[in-house]
Amino acid sequence: MKTIHRLLFTAFLVSLPCAAHAAKIEPPLVANCEPGIRGGRLVVATISDPKTFNPIMQNESSSRDLIRFMFSSLTDLDWPTQTAKPLVAHSWKAEADGCTWTFKLRRGIKWSDGRPLTADDVVFSWATMYDKRFVNANADLFKIDGKQFEVTKVDDWTVKFVTPAPYAPFVEYAGGVAIIPKHKLAASVADGSFESAYGINTKPEDLVSCGPFKMKQFKAGQFTLLERNPDFFMTDKKGQQMPYLDSVIYRVVPDLNAMSLSFLKGESDVHETVRPDEFLRFKEESAKGKFNVLDLGVGPERGFLWFNLNPGKNEKTGKPIVDPRKFKWFSQAKFRQAVSHAIDRPSIIKSIYAGRAQVNYGYISACITKWHNPNTPQYPYDLAKAKAMLKEIGIEDRNNDGFMEDAEGNVIEFSLNTNTGNNVRDRIAVFIQEDLKRLGCKVNYKPVEFNTLVHMIDDTFDYEAILLGLGGGGADPAASMNVLQSSGFTHFWFPKQKSPATPWEKRIDELMNEQIKAIDEAKRKSLFNEVQQILGEQMPFIYTVSPFSYAAGNSKLGNLRPTVLSSYRLTWNAEELYWKK
Repeated sequence: MKTIHRLLFTAFLVSLPCAAHAAKIEPPLVANCEPGIRGGRLVVATISDPKTFNPIMQNESSSRDLIRFMFSSLTDLDWPTQTAKPLVAHSWKAEADGCTWTFKLRRGIKWSDGRPLTADDVVFSWATMYDKRFVNANADLFKIDGKQFEVTKVDDWTVKFVTPAPYAPFVEYAGGVAIIPKHKLAASVADGSFESAYGINTKPEDLVSCGPFKMKQFKAGQFTLLERNPDFFMTDKKGQQMPYLDSVIYRVVPDLNAMSLSFLKGESDVHETVRPDEFLRFKEESAKGKFNVLDLGVGPERGFLWFNLNPGKNEKTGKPIVDPRKFKWFSQAKFRQAVSHAIDRPSIIKSIYAGRAQVNYGYISACITKWHNPNTPQYPYDLAKAKAMLKEIGIEDRNNDGFMEDAEGNVIEFSLNTNTGNNVRDRIAVFIQEDLKRLGCKVNYKPVEFNTLVHMIDDTFDYEAILLGLGGGGADPAASMNVLQSSGFTHFWFPKQKSPATPWEKRIDELMNEQIKAIDEAKRKSLFNEVQQILGEQMPFIYTVSPFSYAAGNSKLGNLRPTVLSSYRLTWNAEELYWKK
């Protein structure tokens, strides 16, 4: 996520009179927050440019960072309490069958170009998301047994959903789908160019949106500037139109160290990912009173290593995507388990996180107590056990040169990629490289630019092993449908399978389809526990550690409500943030 030219901005305060709302909203949407003061800019440092501004096509944090400010949905999520609340929709109801939902929309909501937002836009958004011509990650979340939801317009302000079976987290997840403007994007859907619509080269005035902020300016490698949407449909208890901030700017810096330095120098206003090894430094600096450091406990971030298990062929060359010799190693669960046993997680915690992390072996972080299965298999550091497991599948050091060979005499060697700019991930990759060298494996570590890495994962599949992580999306198992189902776009190790490649993936498909239909929470928990058990046994993801979570914010920012459950720990409610006098 890179060495790029920097522009320096500092936050400023501007006192502006409250602008009258351009249209009456019925019923009105009033924020349940402390009334704030309008004006000022929020500056955030980042290490990566967005890849797109299209909310349906995005599948990486660098794009989501900006898109979340620009679009609205039927419902919103209050992250600290994990409860859904009304947004574009003011009310909804479910029929007794648990499959039919009706949402009533607010009247008077406008797109940023002044056109009204209606039920047509909601239906269009879902139809576009489901359009099989466009490959996207979101559609996987909204299928039951492979069947789509039926979404129809009742009238201009009413939308009806019918699901193939009950969908347990409907209000939070289906309600949270971003609404896109039909009048602006219907042409690109009709001519098949939608995947490139709302790209990074689109003129700001053509990026019509309905969120609290809209696009003002984008300069690749430098910054993205968003400005207040004067037609946003939320007010506070005093009748002031929101958001309070005039603008939000994401300023690109070379790496995580530069992000931290930017905040400490007062060049950015929030730092949502204070690294554990930086905590003491931030704590000491916070004593000066300019900012506050927040200890949020163990977070939900899931950092992991995985091997490419795609058995397909390169469309251009006709050659296997993965070298058949290596595919034979990677596709054996014992090989992956042995690698897990060979990773010295306690040393990673001590050396990289200054002790502020805990070992992690499972798909769900321990902080998500509602869904975490604590009884999944454990893989503590044990080099002897790792070597013994490899020997069971015919891999050992046959010529005493310090490196393992398979039964055909091929040295166990593979490339490991991660993204540049993330200093922590870079150091973990080096640790893993050294750990696996002690096991007798040659690991060629090759960091690449973030969007290039995303292209390798999603499009070309041209890699052998990758170290990365997942964040965002919510704590509910529904957020993992596109990752865990074999047909999923984000099923990293072998995405978009036409049919499950292995019996264990087939079983996970069945379990994920069942849990999404289970209204009884205890049943859902039991089903998802089995999913985690299978993942723990098969190890398609080899987990490293769960770091403790810290964030820092300017002490003059009002309405900060921190949460550990979102990667946007301080800015998830950006429309409520304001600068105190």
